[in-house]
Amino acid sequence: MSTPSSDRQKRDKLSFDDADALLSLCGQSNRRLKLIARTAGVGLHVRGNEITIEADQPGIQLARNLLEQLYGFARRGKPLGSDDIVRAVQVLRADRSADLREIFSDTVLIPRIGRPITPKGLAQKVYVDAVRKCDIVFAIGPAGTGKTYLAMALAVRALLDKEVKRIVLTRPAVEAGERLGFLPGSLEEKVNPYLRPLYDALHDMLDFSRVRRLMEQDTIEVAPLAFMRGRTLNNCFIILDEAQNTTSEQMKMFLTRLGFGSRAVITGDVTQSDLPASTRSGLSLAAEILADVEGIHISRFTDADVVRHPLVQDIIRAYDRWESRHKPGPGTRAVHRSERRPGREGDETSEDSDA
Repeated sequence: MSTPSSDRQKRDKLSFDDADALLSLCGQSNRRLKLIARTAGVGLHVRGNEITIEADQPGIQLARNLLEQLYGFARRGKPLGSDDIVRAVQVLRADRSADLREIFSDTVLIPRIGRPITPKGLAQKVYVDAVRKCDIVFAIGPAGTGKTYLAMALAVRALLDKEVKRIVLTRPAVEAGERLGFLPGSLEEKVNPYLRPLYDALHDMLDFSRVRRLMEQDTIEVAPLAFMRGRTLNNCFIILDEAQNTTSEQMKMFLTRLGFGSRAVITGDVTQSDLPASTRSGLSLAAEILADVEGIHISRFTDADVVRHPLVQDIIRAYDRWESRHKPGPGTRAVHRSERRPGREGDETSEDSDA
């Protein structure tokens, strides 16, 4: 009988000596084990204290690594949730040597409600570590990858730990410019709708009365990008959100506001710019110009890093496929990468559901 090739189904067994941890790993009626099997694309069968893996050789290696690490979480009394299991499979597929404990046990902030805010994958972990180490970090990628939400959590953590004295949150106020004068109402009423996503994320992390008090004390400032001109921001954690809607002049103006003891995080998705077609996004240009500057880190996210509803990842990929099929031919005007995707209506909202 010939030796089976590596792409044929094989079997492997894992034994677990902690019955309670194994029960937690498998879940009620083996629901968690079924999720692991479905997500990893392998067959898993539990009998007694053993789990049998049925898959090709790469699948067996993935499942073994995954089960051993998830069992370790269960033994420590901290089993991962269903969404974390899905992310764990994606992490180990991308990097077999990844340590899930290092990623999922890195607590950025414990919000006022809900679970602790932690990285949900390798890209987020690299991003979080970069914000902790570097003075300026760019986070570029599609919606749902946690760019703004994690930046907000890190800003709140830095404020609570007294690493900074103030948090400054800013974003371009309206589509294709900041023509606030055409909108009805007071200045605050004109600006608030465009800064609402930042408020929402902030209120997720701190109670309303504390946010109100900090804003009254000017410890937390939320303002349109136009108001940054002429200022020097010392001892601040500054977040520029929706940066794909900045011009190159606005981006340069913002970056030169950085004072002593300050950190800045710039987030955006260059595929969803609301700038005119002839105007290049200041975000993509800055990432190109500053790529080799020491002290500046550029984190890039892809659709594989989306941590919202699974359909969000599918939507992004569907748009990418549509764009690849409708590339302009010879003699037609090339569509700039900063232009919005076809069929998109309205502005991108918040990242507040990313974590």
